[in-house]
Amino acid sequence: MRPSLTVEIWSDVVCPWCYIGKRRFEAAAAQLRDEVDLQVVFRPYQLDPTASPGKSAPVIEAYAKKFGGAERAAQIIHHVTEVAAGEGLEFHMDTALRANTLLAHRLLFLAEGTGHQYALKERLLQAYFCDGIDIGDPDALARCAADVGMPGDTVRAFLDSNDGTEEVQQMLQAAAQAEITAVPTFVLDGRWAVPGAQDAETFVNVIRRLLQRRADEAPAEPSAAADSCADESCDV
Repeated sequence: MRPSLTVEIWSDVVCPWCYIGKRRFEAAAAQLRDEVDLQVVFRPYQLDPTASPGKSAPVIEAYAKKFGGAERAAQIIHHVTEVAAGEGLEFHMDTALRANTLLAHRLLFLAEGTGHQYALKERLLQAYFCDGIDIGDPDALARCAADVGMPGDTVRAFLDSNDGTEEVQQMLQAAAQAEITAVPTFVLDGRWAVPGAQDAETFVNVIRRLLQRRADEAPAEPSAAADSCADESCDV
């Protein structure tokens, strides 16, 4: 049987490197499919927790404010769009709407353990970077959830409540306590952290090293000879 390995991916749905890193990690997972069973869980991180809930603005405005002007913002957008294209992603950041992501993280929390979280994360990233959808809008989030098979009524009732807010806030605090200060950050087996959108080969090498480390630390299995010698009929 293949060993199992839990991978917690701390990321935000408005982070371009998180989408790029997800694609690179998926390429690594494809290479490792016969070696390990990767159990992926997405954890929350907010690049801008101060963003006003219920409001959105063109991403270039947010970048200009953060990085010192429209020219620098355009350069950054051009760069990440080119890098994303190299991973098969078609960004349309000219239509992207920056918004507070707490609702999106609450929705991802709801999806955890249902079999929908991975597909939902992909849908939310696509909604923001490719489709120009306001991922801070509850109706838009409910439609994204429905796209991956989650029940719309349940999702909307959840988003209209405060359910999941405390749990997401606790995870955000846990990220801070773990000194996760940038995303994406991939935490393997609860003990090895891989920061950034690393290339696929880096992920492959790190996972293989971790699996080897686990194997080296595991108690030695008794050999067939040892079992035989424990038998009273053994003549060794």
